[in-house]
Formats: sequence, C-alpha cells, structure tokens
Amino acid sequence: MTFDICKSLELGREGRPLESKVKAFELANAALDKKAKDVLVLNLKGMTIIADYFVICSGESTTHVRSIAEGVEDRFSKADIKPLGIEGLNYSHWVLIDYGDVIIHIFEDATRDFYELEKLWMDAERVPLS
Repeated sequence: MTFDICKSLELGREGRPLESKVKAFELANAALDKKAKDVLVLNLKGMTIIADYFVICSGESTTHVRSIAEGVEDRFSKADIKPLGIEGLNYSHWVLIDYGDVIIHIFEDATRDFYELEKLWMDAERVPLS
C-alpha cells in the first residue's frame, strides 16, 4: 500500500489532520526505499499515550541505519513535516525519530536482536504493509 505524503499533506491543510496510519505507512515506505529490513508497523492505539503507531525496521550497519534515518527525514521534510525529536543519530545503533503520533525505530541488526522491542509490544496489532 503506497501513499502520496504530499497529497496527504494537502488534506491536512484543508483542516483535516494527517492520519497517523498514513504517516506510519509513509515512514515504512521511506525506510523500504533505503533497503531497510524486517519493516514492521505496530498499531498502538488504545494501548499507550506514547504514539498511535510504531514503525520498526533494521539496517545492516550503522552506516545503513544512518542512511535510512536520513532518507525518512528527507522525505518528510520535503512534505514540510518536521520531527518532534531525533535520538541516536550520532552512533546509529538505534535511531528513534518522533513524529508525534507515529515513531519510527531504526535499529542495527544486533541492537534490534538485543532490545527485542517487538516483544515489549507483543499485544499490539501488526499492520500488514501490502
């Protein structure tokens, strides 16, 4: 499922908020465009106030993780959507980019295996990307 973030942004300008699901899928697509591995979208609505969705993905190295993070940020900044915060970019073992209602976690493979973030949210619905 592919969304046009610029078209979605136009909907937001018409007084309707940009849907968090649209943001989540666009973040996943941006990561996939940079060859991210094991991309997962978790629906957290009703489970936490942290965010509506988590997007979790992996890169093969710190360089790959940084490239994915920069690609995601670049795509959203072109649509004039700025993150609330970015953490971990200096070392790039685990980069978190917070877009308010959607947070993307970009892990180096070994770091993702260590933290097992998906297990912490095992009750969350896994949203299929296709």
